[in-house]
Amino acid sequence: MPVTILLCEDNDLSRDMLMRRLRRKGYGVILATDGSEGLNMAQEHKPDIILMDLSLPDMDGWEATRRLKAIDDTRNIPVIALTAHAMSGDREKALEAGCDDYDTKPVDLRRLLTKIGRFVEPPVKK
Repeated sequence: MPVTILLCEDNDLSRDMLMRRLRRKGYGVILATDGSEGLNMAQEHKPDIILMDLSLPDMDGWEATRRLKAIDDTRNIPVIALTAHAMSGDREKALEAGCDDYDTKPVDLRRLLTKIGRFVEPPVKK
């Protein structure tokens, strides 16, 4: 069974591009388009890792992460924050909210895969 990534991203182009690239690398990817949906998908599917956009509608990524880390069933799922608005202090704010790591957009896939690999085993290519 492949490593499952929950990708919480509201931008259609970013979400589709990153999903395709991660699937080509052998990861299973499930999608959420806002913070509430991400919270529900994490509880339902128990992904191996979550890529959390911080600027989500409905419930932002900071709040969604705080809630995930407050629930016993999802507390230990690693969360990597993703943001296009890399402002001074955003990394610290994301880590304070419970994110385990932080990365900026546009996504540098090689760098992101390295960060993902710190938390989960990379898929085995056949």
